[in-house]
Amino acid sequence: MEENKLLRGALYVVGTPIGNLSDFSPRAAETLAAVDFIAAEDTRVTMKLLNHFGIKKPLVSYYEHNKAEKGGRIVDRILAGETCAIVSDAGMPAISDPGEDLVALCAEHDVPVLVVPGPSAVISALAVSGLPTGRFTFEGFLSVNKKSRKDHLESVKNEVRTMVFYEAPHKLPYTLRDMAEVFGDRRIAIVREITKIHEECVRTTLYKAAEYYEQNAPKGEFVLVIEGTKAEKQKEMTVEDAVEAAKKAMENGSSASDAAKEAAKLSGFKKGEIYKALMN
Repeated sequence: MEENKLLRGALYVVGTPIGNLSDFSPRAAETLAAVDFIAAEDTRVTMKLLNHFGIKKPLVSYYEHNKAEKGGRIVDRILAGETCAIVSDAGMPAISDPGEDLVALCAEHDVPVLVVPGPSAVISALAVSGLPTGRFTFEGFLSVNKKSRKDHLESVKNEVRTMVFYEAPHKLPYTLRDMAEVFGDRRIAIVREITKIHEECVRTTLYKAAEYYEQNAPKGEFVLVIEGTKAEKQKEMTVEDAVEAAKKAMENGSSASDAAKEAAKLSGFKKGEIYKALMN
């Protein structure tokens, strides 16, 4: 297919299904069939995908614990003229995934990197969450270590954007308890097993979610979508407040005119009004 003519000596970042194999795009299948080799997070998982679509290609294992060793070899092969596709077990490679390092390594060596978009658990969960989607932040997986987990949550507790986290079932009860403690009782959408048979989206609050999963064992892979903190409304200044601000500016060396001007910017009152009060 002319539109999918591959660039030789390049890395293709190829999205794979996050559950339902019907979500695998024709372009993704054509790309995997056309490259010279495929770097896979788990070759056994990728082999099942390739077999399902009748694709036969050499696989190279590339995952968290061998990426330092294998990354350089993969880049060397690409620099020698081969074309490689990188895939994760599910979803988009390089998003909370060791593929991030391979893409960075290619960038360092001026290797072209192209993307074949596919399903993303982050975007899919956000889309069905019922929470604001205009601005959001992806926080990935939280640490298994309790202190590190709490430190991470503390660092984003004042975040006003919607937050998205990945979580494994065995950690979910602890994570929800810590989130409730740090964030308070905010709205949360718990999205489970996206595109699979038991897919569900539970819209609740952190307190209720923490209580539920203390009593019920979680099953499946989870994406947590949590509303950001409410931005505090800036306190409206009175004329008296504006005058006090101007006086402090004068104490720090500003002229009465400059102090009135700065206080006017802060308060919204007219400079002349503040200046007149200062002079009385």
